[in-house]
Amino acid sequence: MTCCLSRWTTAAVLWIAFAPLAHAETLAATVEQWGLLGSWAVDCAVRPDRDKGALLTYEIRKDGRVMYRRNFGDAKDENEVVAATVDAEGLLNVMVYFPSLRQTREFGLMLSNDGTLRAIYNRSERGEYTIKDGTYVKTGAPTPPQQRCD
Repeated sequence: MTCCLSRWTTAAVLWIAFAPLAHAETLAATVEQWGLLGSWAVDCAVRPDRDKGALLTYEIRKDGRVMYRRNFGDAKDENEVVAATVDAEGLLNVMVYFPSLRQTREFGLMLSNDGTLRAIYNRSERGEYTIKDGTYVKTGAPTPPQQRCD
């Protein structure tokens, strides 16, 4: 009985130790296979600016974490992608933890046939949308397509 308990304990410890690594690899593989990695902007020729468009970069660190960097010109931040899934329509659902906001936000991205990226939704963990159905909630304007800047 002690022998079996010891094996189960060892197996549980190994599972706990490697679960975050397996999750990181799955997350990294999801964003890489979907085509998210790299830098994106509405206009790559324009310097990053809060009003004219940010430069958004997704990368995988050496430790396997997926990071989301935003460059607004006058301000920059770096945030960890904590989850990503692809739905049946090909929408990439991404969850990012923003330490400066003390919240996790979820957004959906669609990759078009022409290679551009478009935000379909962006919401807080409380379900408050800034983008819904591909339009900005405040203005009703459609979200612009972003191009890869690499």
